[in-house]
Amino acid sequence: MNHERSLLYINPPRECSLLPHLRRANWQVRTVNSPGERKPSALAGQHDLGLIHFPERDDLDRYVQDCLALNDGDWIALLPREMAETPTVRRLILEHFLDYHTQPVDPEKITNTLGHAWGMANLKRQGTSQITDSRDEEMIGCSPPMTALFAQIRKVSASSAPVLITGETGTGKELTAHAIHERSSRARGPFVAINCGAIPHNLIQSELFGYERGAFTGASQRKIGRIEQANGGTLFLDEIGDLPMEMQANLLRFLQEGQIDRIGGTAPIDVDVRVVAATHVDLPQAVADERFREDLYHRLGVLCLHMPPLRERNDDIEILARYYFELFSADGRRSLRGFSREALQAMRSYPWPGNIRELINRVRRAMVMCDGRQITPADLGLASLDDPGEAQPAALRTLEAIRELADRQALLSAIQRSPGNMSRVAAELEISRVTLYRLLEKYGMHPSRQRT
Repeated sequence: MNHERSLLYINPPRECSLLPHLRRANWQVRTVNSPGERKPSALAGQHDLGLIHFPERDDLDRYVQDCLALNDGDWIALLPREMAETPTVRRLILEHFLDYHTQPVDPEKITNTLGHAWGMANLKRQGTSQITDSRDEEMIGCSPPMTALFAQIRKVSASSAPVLITGETGTGKELTAHAIHERSSRARGPFVAINCGAIPHNLIQSELFGYERGAFTGASQRKIGRIEQANGGTLFLDEIGDLPMEMQANLLRFLQEGQIDRIGGTAPIDVDVRVVAATHVDLPQAVADERFREDLYHRLGVLCLHMPPLRERNDDIEILARYYFELFSADGRRSLRGFSREALQAMRSYPWPGNIRELINRVRRAMVMCDGRQITPADLGLASLDDPGEAQPAALRTLEAIRELADRQALLSAIQRSPGNMSRVAAELEISRVTLYRLLEKYGMHPSRQRT
């Protein structure tokens, strides 16, 4: 059923030519002459948007607060041009209103503004319902890349073949793996995840395949490995590109035969597991460099999904930011109203090297550190991007340059937070130390030179 567009209009002029125009534009308009005319409980949350015609009065601040109490949606202001120049009105608009228009009223412009505001609110309602399951609240997007991804997830979920998910760090590869599992015939089985780059090489075999009691010194009892734990369900192998070569052969054998051998065991064990792997590494290049087995690459990549980076999902940035703002609002100040226009523009201009994970961190930090009623570019740490020239420097003209900048910024930030501790840096970036040193060498970065 389509959501009807409803508007609460407070203090319309006696001769209001705007009302017929709004109704012709299919708005259901409810007029209120003043906030005291209706009790807040009678109107709160009843309308998609609110429209206030600012009156000339001394207690304007209190008047606006009373108006805002009548509805929970976004608000648009109408006011005389000279009033827009006063400090009090400018502050009120900045803190509480999505947009404003000055008199004389242009009905066409106002209906366009209201239509845009309603559309964004509708996207916020629908953005989380593209895929609807227990973990899908974080898989948000209406952009073409995400719409295509949602369709692909539904297709691959119906199969039992291995899936390879590629994409940059922070794009949501594990969320996609969960979505595939929850839509598959194995949904009632376990979902077991292991990060191949975060486990020391000498422990990976025992983590994956398990061991028998007495298999080696310290093996005081049998341990069931991650593959066996996933029996009847899905095994998610994150950062598969960091799996050591010697372990790749063992994994290939399991994929081919459906059997594992515990360390110290005497008989193979049948295991029914669907494997979903993910990596930010260019596996075809790793195969060419003889760092990854070609036969394992083809075995894992029967079905392939690519996670689009956030900079290729520009239409989703505002929806994501507003979603996480609402999600974290219970932890913050109730007086915080949302994002300023400048903050939204800065987010659209920023290349997001850390993708959605970075967006979540910036929004949450901004909600804590913000001193005003609206989040600004400075609160997000994006103040330097107010200038469009700075937002898109010449170095960002190619996709490869964007990726390199993303890697460099992520590495530099992590090293500055943990100077001299490469194990902690690798853990924060969710890569192995081998991968970390390879990236540092690739970009000519030396940990000792990155300290602050």
